[in-house]
Amino acid sequence: MTACRLSARNIVLTHPFMTHEIPPRPQGTGTVQAPRRKSDAALLTLLQTAPAQALAQAEQELKRDPTDPLRHLVRAEATRKTGNLTEALRLVRESQERLAGYPPLALEEARVLKARNDLSGARRVLEILQTEHSDFSPGWRALSDLRAEMGDHEGARAAAARIAATGQPVQELAIATDLLQRGKLGEAEYVLRRYVHDNPMDVSGIRLLADLGNRLGMAQDACKLLERCLELAPDFHMARHDYANALIKLQEYDRVRAEVERLKAAEPENQAHRVLEALLYVRLGQYPESISVYKSILKIFPQQAKLWLSMGHALKTIGQQEEAIDAYRHAAEAQPELGEAYWSLANLKTFKFSDADITAMQQQLASGTLAHADRYHMSFALGKALEDRKDFDGAFDAYDQGNIWRRKGIRYDAHRNTSELDAQKAFFTRDFFTQRADWGHPSDEPIFIVGLPRSGSTLLEQILASHSKVEGTFELPDILSIVQRLSGRRRPADPSEYPAILGRMDRKEIYALGEEYLERTRIHRTGLPHFIDKMPNNFAHTGFIHLILPNAKIVDARRHPLACCFSNYKQLFARGQNFTYNLDEVARYYLDYVGIMKLWDDTIPGLVTRVIYEDMVADAETQVRRLLNQCNLAFEPACLSFHETDRAVRTASSEQVRQPIYTSALEQWRNFEGHLQPLHTTLHALLQPEDSWKA
Repeated sequence: MTACRLSARNIVLTHPFMTHEIPPRPQGTGTVQAPRRKSDAALLTLLQTAPAQALAQAEQELKRDPTDPLRHLVRAEATRKTGNLTEALRLVRESQERLAGYPPLALEEARVLKARNDLSGARRVLEILQTEHSDFSPGWRALSDLRAEMGDHEGARAAAARIAATGQPVQELAIATDLLQRGKLGEAEYVLRRYVHDNPMDVSGIRLLADLGNRLGMAQDACKLLERCLELAPDFHMARHDYANALIKLQEYDRVRAEVERLKAAEPENQAHRVLEALLYVRLGQYPESISVYKSILKIFPQQAKLWLSMGHALKTIGQQEEAIDAYRHAAEAQPELGEAYWSLANLKTFKFSDADITAMQQQLASGTLAHADRYHMSFALGKALEDRKDFDGAFDAYDQGNIWRRKGIRYDAHRNTSELDAQKAFFTRDFFTQRADWGHPSDEPIFIVGLPRSGSTLLEQILASHSKVEGTFELPDILSIVQRLSGRRRPADPSEYPAILGRMDRKEIYALGEEYLERTRIHRTGLPHFIDKMPNNFAHTGFIHLILPNAKIVDARRHPLACCFSNYKQLFARGQNFTYNLDEVARYYLDYVGIMKLWDDTIPGLVTRVIYEDMVADAETQVRRLLNQCNLAFEPACLSFHETDRAVRTASSEQVRQPIYTSALEQWRNFEGHLQPLHTTLHALLQPEDSWKA
C-alpha cells in the first residue's frame, strides 16, 4: 500500500520509484539544471539548418529509445520542413498516441494542418489542446495568430489574453513540467521532490507532484497532495479540477459532485468543468443528465468531435440509437480522420454503412495520414461494412489489418496468462474450500456472470435484469481490483502474492473482503434484493468469489469455441481484452478459460451454472426457467420478453439485446472458415468430439 506523508516541510509520495532520500542541492548553483541529454541542443540546431539530417538522426535515435518525446517531435517537424506534409501528419498523430499528454506534438499537428491549408482543422486541434492544457502558452499564441488569420479578431484577442495569464513558471517547475510531458517520470520526481521540500507552500509544485502521482496510478496519494494544495489556495481552480478527476478514479462520487459544483460556480464559462460533470453522470449511470450536459457544451463548441463521441456513447447505452447515430455522424464530420467515429457506428451492430461511407473509410485508410488508433478503428469499421455486404474475404482482410495494428499497441503474454491460471489450479483444492466452508460474507445478493466476451453474457444479464428482484449494473471492476491489490504487484513483471496470500488470511480477513466488495458496489445499486456483476474476466477468480461470498450465484456464459473466438477477433474493445487481437492467442485464452472452469467444477461441484448460448437460442423458455431456478428466482414472464426491458446497457451487444432472440449470428463464423485455420489447430481437442467444449 502506498502512503502520503504531509507536513509543513515534507510532502513525499512513497512509491517504488521514490525510495531515495531527498537529494541535496548541487553545490555552486542556485537552480536545478534541466536533466536533458547534451545532444538535444545539437539536434535542435540541426533541425533548423539541415532538416533532412535531423530527420535521419531522430529516426536513428528513436530505434534506441522509442519513447523519447523530443525525437518524436523533431521527426515530425523535420518531415514537415522537408515538404512531405502527408507523412508529417501521419507521424505526428502516431507519436501523439504513444506520448499522450505531450502538448508540443499537438502544436506540431496544427502546424502541419496549416501548411496543408486546413485552417479549420488546425484551429480545432489548437482549441482542443488549450482545453486540455490551458497553461501551455505556445498553444495560446498559435491559436491567437490563427484566429486572426481567419478573421476572428475577437477570438484572437481572447487567446492573446490567456498568454499573459499563463505567466512564467519557476525554472524548476518548468523543467518538471517538461519532464512530465515527455514521460520522464523518474527525473521529474527528482526535481519535484527537491523543489517541494524547499518550497512546501508553493501550490504549483504540490499540484505537479500530485500530477506525477496520478501518472503512477496513485490516485489516493494524489488526492492527499491536492487536498493540501487546496488548503493553501482554495481558489486554485486547476488544482480543484485535478482533485475532482482523482476522486472519480477513487469512485468518491459524492465528493466529486461537490467539487464540480464549486468549480462551476467559480468559473461558469469554463466548459472543462462541464465535461467533468458529464463524466460524473456517466459513472453514476445517469445518462440523460450526461447527455444534457454534452448538448449544452456542443452548442458552444460544435466542432468538438470527441464530445460528440461521448454523447453518442451515452445515447447508445440507453437505447436511443437514431440519436446516437446522429452524434457519431457529427463526430465524423467534425474530424473525418477520426476512426473511432466510424467504429462507433459499426459497433451498434445493427447499423449499415452506405457506399459513400465505405468509400470514405477506404480513402482515409489509403491516405497514409491516419494515426495508429484511427487506422485500426477504421479497419474494424470497414470490416463490419464489408461483412454486411457479404464480401467476406474483403471483410476478413480489413479485420486482420485492424487486429495487426491494434496488437502492436498492447502488451499481452499468453504464456503468462496460462501460468497464472496454473498457479490457481495448484492452490485451490477441495480441502482448501472444505476447511473454509463457513467463511466469507453470507450475502446472497450478487449474481456473477462470467465467461469470455461475445459469449451471450449480455443476453443473460438482460434476461436476469428483467426480473423484478434483480438489477443489472455493468462490468464491475471491483473483484479484479481487489485481486490486483492482493497480488502485491507494483509493476506488471513483479511476482504475484495471489492466490497464496489467501492461505495466510484468517476468517475475519476473508469476511472483510466480501464486505468490501459489497460496499464498493453499493453505489451502483438501487435497493433490489439481487444485482448482477457481468465482468467476464471474473471467471479466473471464481474460487476467490466463492471464498469471500459463498452464497453468491455464478453463471458461466459459454459459446461454441470457433464462434466465440472469431466474434472476439472481429470486435474492437474500448479497453482490456488484450488476448483478442491474434487468432492463436484468443484460441489459447479460450482453452485456459475452459481449463480453469473445469477446476471449479471439480473442486466446488454444483457452484457454477453453465448456460450454452446455442441452447438458449434454440429453446429460450427452457433455458430461462433453468437459469432462474438456479439463481433461486421465481419465473416471471418479463424474463422472456427481455428485449422490452428499458435499462442502460454498456456493452457491444447493447442493440442486439433490445431485440428478440435470433439465430442469424450462430453460424456467421462459417462465412470466414477458410481464414480460421489457426483456431481449428489450437482448439482441435475441444472440437473432438463435437460437443466436448460444453462440459
